[in-house]
Amino acid sequence: MNSIKRSVYISGIIIAAGILIGAVIFMKQYNKPHTDVHSADPDYTLTATSLLEVFKTDETSANSLYLDKILQVEGVIKDISAVDGNSIITLGVENSGESIICNMYPTENKKVLGLHKGQKITVKGICTGFLLDVILVRAVISS
Repeated sequence: MNSIKRSVYISGIIIAAGILIGAVIFMKQYNKPHTDVHSADPDYTLTATSLLEVFKTDETSANSLYLDKILQVEGVIKDISAVDGNSIITLGVENSGESIICNMYPTENKKVLGLHKGQKITVKGICTGFLLDVILVRAVISS
């Protein structure tokens, strides 16, 4: 009976320690500062055509290369829109249904007002994957 109580006590301590360690790791990740895309150098510099081609050819390989990386992409503006006050620039490729959706940093809204469809630009952002389109978040217009 005494050894059962001891086992329960030790198990309780191990579970509590595991919960505490998990909470510390969660809080560190949750409070981790975002990457400053403005000042960061891109991990990869590509054209819109080449980026889309890589994802269409082998999405798994493209994800291993580009997911959560800062990409600098040059392409032609297919569309400009806004959602909840934040600009979205869609870079397109001729004769292709796929595109690159760039969710812009709010500080880029004024710059976006000066852009137009068909204009060639370079955008830098963090790649979050391919959902029929390549998605870049926290994007900025590169000069």
